[in-house]
Amino acid sequence: MNGKLFLVSTPIGNWDDITLRALRILREVDFIICEEFKEARRLLSEYKIEKELTSLNEHNEKEVADEILLKILEGNSAALISDCGTPLFSDPGHLLVELCISQNIQVVPVPGANSLLPALTGSGLDFEKFYYYGWLSPKKEIRQQQLLQIKKINEVIILLDTPYRLKSLLADVVKILGKNAQVVLAYQLTMGNERFYRGSAEEVLSVAERTNLKGEFVLILNNKKNY
Repeated sequence: MNGKLFLVSTPIGNWDDITLRALRILREVDFIICEEFKEARRLLSEYKIEKELTSLNEHNEKEVADEILLKILEGNSAALISDCGTPLFSDPGHLLVELCISQNIQVVPVPGANSLLPALTGSGLDFEKFYYYGWLSPKKEIRQQQLLQIKKINEVIILLDTPYRLKSLLADVVKILGKNAQVVLAYQLTMGNERFYRGSAEEVLSVAERTNLKGEFVLILNNKKNY
């Protein structure tokens, strides 16, 4: 295992979703690269794993990536984890992976939990083809401009955002795509209060406002013209 970088997927909410392979890798590597110490320690304590931690996040990646690379070049194995889910997916670590590849260090993805596939498979939509847009701008005017562009895409489209912008995002979808735009809100995936809200954007927004929904989510737009 010396000199390798493992990209280890971790649960997005349900601790039981860790894989046996992920647990083995986390126990065997020399050190673990994480976004935030607090989240990483919480994860590792759940599985009774003690390991040296190095923080790599959007604020310090340029500064620490070279240091991590040197440790791996010295023969140390490392596991990169995000706060939850699959590393690099809307998370830092791309620069580190590029550096490792440039130095012929083996990069090994360890698959596991993520939010996209559970959201799609539970949506009830035909997603043989889909478009992953990801995160919209937190700025309202730019977000609405992005939705205007999205409106032209004739596919099932996946959007992500933070819990506190759920209602404002749905309101913008109603405004730009129309109140009858068909959506699926995959809410709190893998957790005890997991729910799928399906219907028009106006209907799902009404539910979100009435019940004050505020949690992790994936929003799927059925932008296919034949729905």
